Amino acid sequence: MESPKSTFRLLFLLTILSFSLADGGSIGVNYGRVANNLPSAVKVVQLLKSQGIDKVKIYDTDPAVLNTFAGSNIKLTVDLPNDLLSSVSESKSFASTWVQKNVAAYYPSTQIEAIAVGNEVFVDPHNTTSFLVPAMQNIHSALAKLNLDSKIKVSSPIALTAIQNSYPSSAGAFRSELIEPVFKPLLNFLRQTGSFLMVNAYPFFAYEANADVISLDYALFRENPGVVDSGNGLSYFNLFDAQVDAVFAAMDKLQYDDVPLVVTETGWPSRGDENEIGASVQNAASYNGNLVKRVLTGSGTPLKPKADLTVYLFALFNENEKQGPTSERNYGLFYPNEEKVYEIPFDMEGLRHYKEPVNGGQPKSKPVNGGGGGGGSVSASANGQSWCVANGEAGKERLQAALDYACGEGGADCRPIQEGATCYDPNTIEAHASYAFNSYYQKKGRAGGTCYFGGAAYVVTQPPRFGKCELPTGY
Repeated sequence: MESPKSTFRLLFLLTILSFSLADGGSIGVNYGRVANNLPSAVKVVQLLKSQGIDKVKIYDTDPAVLNTFAGSNIKLTVDLPNDLLSSVSESKSFASTWVQKNVAAYYPSTQIEAIAVGNEVFVDPHNTTSFLVPAMQNIHSALAKLNLDSKIKVSSPIALTAIQNSYPSSAGAFRSELIEPVFKPLLNFLRQTGSFLMVNAYPFFAYEANADVISLDYALFRENPGVVDSGNGLSYFNLFDAQVDAVFAAMDKLQYDDVPLVVTETGWPSRGDENEIGASVQNAASYNGNLVKRVLTGSGTPLKPKADLTVYLFALFNENEKQGPTSERNYGLFYPNEEKVYEIPFDMEGLRHYKEPVNGGQPKSKPVNGGGGGGGSVSASANGQSWCVANGEAGKERLQAALDYACGEGGADCRPIQEGATCYDPNTIEAHASYAFNSYYQKKGRAGGTCYFGGAAYVVTQPPRFGKCELPTGY
């Protein structure tokens, strides 16, 4: 009979392997065009492909754009504008003509995978809410007549203002006046058609309005103590997860917990007016870079840990003709000349080569306790390097199992932490595990997912030291 320790180590190894091989979620971008200085659609497709971006959401069905995306293998979500909701909801013939002209005429050469029927309809000043679900039903019926209903999903992006309660996340609930007339039939439609709820989530707005009570580290996915949800006991370490779980909780309350969710918009502005707290290049780089890493290597949210998230960043370009505060014109990942506003990865390949900048708004390093008389310390400059260290909160059993894996099957160089060797002191499980984890991480080229060990490790961007032993930066 296999020993409990062997069973634990086997389960741990399977966890490591499943994490390393998992696809995680996926990243897309919103291609807005409220500007007079953007590159041609041909150049945009080339830019997207060069960055490994294969999912794009657009806000119309411009023939020039749809034709340009033909044969690109980039999956598109197109938009039916709010001002057509009334006509589409009242006439199946109108809906059928719209689908034929704006979708079927381009498919499958242009890989349209979803139709966003309207956008944030509940805050539309033209009061189009009552038309939403009938319009979605008519668009789906039109797709069904063309045998496209199983290939192209129909949904509608909602703003977080549709949530009446969002804190704590477990209290998440839809606005009461929308539940019976809209949300129940909407969610029922999504369930029946195998579609998903589209949600636009912006932690920036919540932080900007509550900077006195919300930690910037919490908003930007940086290292922070976390927040415990008093309703369900779950711990949250970023505002994005908390917002998404508030929507999941609202869906659960209506017994639609089986309907998936896609974040169709999220982002952070690189510039803002004086009163727009937190808008900066550094914070935008931190939010979007850490979000991409979290989505591609993550495993859902605290409430839905098995849900692989699809997230669309807003937006591809800075758009100089958008109205409103300065931030509205500065959500872009790229300038109109196609230069990056800041450096972030967009896919797993980019993530493998991504080095977190020390002062670019990335997660802060925290002191590592080396134990004994040689406590851990963090020195000044890391010159763009990164290290993998043990998470002391993981517990001795998890750390030991991860250490055994790293030094065994993982192939880490653990000779320096053997008794009598240069890095044996301080003789603590956390110090030894940090050395082994970092050896594994550096040998793997600091690739995404190689500093996880089932939650027993995390990345730091300043060089940790244990006693007289400094962790190496490469092999």
